Amino acid sequence: MILEERSLPIVLAPMAGGPSTPQLAAAVSNAGGLGFLAGGYLPTATLAERVRVTRELTGEAFGVNLFVPGPESPAEPVAQYAAAIRDDVAAAGAELGTPRYHDDDWAEKVALLAADPVPVVSFTFGLPPEDVVDRLHAAGSEVWITSTTAAEARAAAGRGADVLLLQGAEAGGHRGGLHDDPASEIGVLALLQLVAAELPVPLVAAGGIATGAAVAALLCAGASAAALGTAFLDCPEAGTSAVHRAALHREGTTALTRAFSGRTARGIRNAFLDRHSGEAPAGYPEIHYLTSPMRKAARERGNADAVNLWAGQAYPLTRSIPAAELVHSLADDMRTALERARARVDGAV
Repeated sequence: MILEERSLPIVLAPMAGGPSTPQLAAAVSNAGGLGFLAGGYLPTATLAERVRVTRELTGEAFGVNLFVPGPESPAEPVAQYAAAIRDDVAAAGAELGTPRYHDDDWAEKVALLAADPVPVVSFTFGLPPEDVVDRLHAAGSEVWITSTTAAEARAAAGRGADVLLLQGAEAGGHRGGLHDDPASEIGVLALLQLVAAELPVPLVAAGGIATGAAVAALLCAGASAAALGTAFLDCPEAGTSAVHRAALHREGTTALTRAFSGRTARGIRNAFLDRHSGEAPAGYPEIHYLTSPMRKAARERGNADAVNLWAGQAYPLTRSIPAAELVHSLADDMRTALERARARVDGAV
């Protein structure tokens, strides 16, 4: 197992849409953790190039994450939502994008990773078909599947997952399981306990983890490693936009929303999120394309009220330090927390 080969139980969560870079993935892997490249939204040729660059930057193991395509969304709710946000999009200096269905080059990306395998391929937004799991296993890759509920974890284990990525509702960005109903949200510690009690599969826990002490807590609860995303957003190796970096260091709160993409995700609250979360339908990826021009314009203009500021609930603890330094700091704090817990337990005996 790849996790057993890594010196540190720290995984870089794949962050599609900009923050994920070969430099960030390689830095985490070189520091002893497990770096990940986000394959979502990228053309297949671009993903292939990023895999090549990552290999040049590290001889250590790393992974690639793919989006499992879902069904096409009903047109009418998306059209109604387009009418509801038209004025806000215009105020941001953009026009509505054209809502469309796209499978994110699914077959092409699977073929790429089967022909040019990486140590780990993880999946978000659902269960990969059995033939895809078998194909990647035959290529020598481990298959990790994201789950946000115990039921999803059972299904992922039955599909042949080597590792279950358990994503709690505290996590920033999109909910990565098959279903994204906010009513089904569960925190990472509760989810970890439920799954660990039932399934003998290695578990990686994600969601609101920003400190070494939090990593230690999850290890004590049964995780083999912890996955962190938001904690790495302000590292210099990340491709995070300037407006997003700035928001990480301003006071605020997060909320779950479908307003930007049509799929439930956690981000820092801003004007667009607050105004449209209540009416945004489930409609991914159509709404993603609908709001894309607005989000692009907002990033270019530094308009924090019209762009998705994905972040987990612990985002105020994000630090502006190099990724390797962050990994080492997390590891040191993790060891200190575990030693403190051991001393507390020994003292109670």
